[in-house]
Amino acid sequence: MEAAIIDYGMGNLWSVQRAFEKCGFDAEIIDSPNLIEKTERIVLPGVGAFPDAVKSLKEAGWIEALNNAVIVQKKPLLGICLGMQLLASYGNEGGVCKGLDYIKGKVVDLKATKKDERIPHVGWNEVIIKNNNGLFKDIKTCTNYYFVHGYHFVPDDDADIVSVTPYCGEFVSAIAHDNIMGVQFHPEKSQKAGFALIKNFMGM
Repeated sequence: MEAAIIDYGMGNLWSVQRAFEKCGFDAEIIDSPNLIEKTERIVLPGVGAFPDAVKSLKEAGWIEALNNAVIVQKKPLLGICLGMQLLASYGNEGGVCKGLDYIKGKVVDLKATKKDERIPHVGWNEVIIKNNNGLFKDIKTCTNYYFVHGYHFVPDDDADIVSVTPYCGEFVSAIAHDNIMGVQFHPEKSQKAGFALIKNFMGM
């Protein structure tokens, strides 16, 4: 299969799969870590709380399989929304919780800087490209994507920042380090711009 969408009980899997299929790719939802060997690329979606997601990954045996596929075999990985946050060293939702530690950094809660900024951050907002590693190939900076989140990723190294979004001051909306990438927004809900990003990921 061209892409495996990881089912660990915390993602909008079907909409992600449909988006990849509409882009012309063979994307399968897999619920067993043993199946990860059969894929070329990995998609880690996620909706919900950081500690619950980490617990689900551990209990289902995904972490060792992901480490082998992503760190050892260097298969491209795309984390979406909570899936991006799980790439961090740790998150602070409900107390400190260790993440996958694929990209050094932490996940912290969004804090409003203006009266009209509501949390969670829900809706369309622009993505300002800082370092185009290929994810945003042929996509204009300040293109709008769809967000639903109350926490955000703060990387240790600014070199891992691909894009930022002007909300709650400013937060990182896309990250990348070698074969590991993440987007805070939902490309599967972001229409043409989201499909363009999916195609770029699959072409990398």
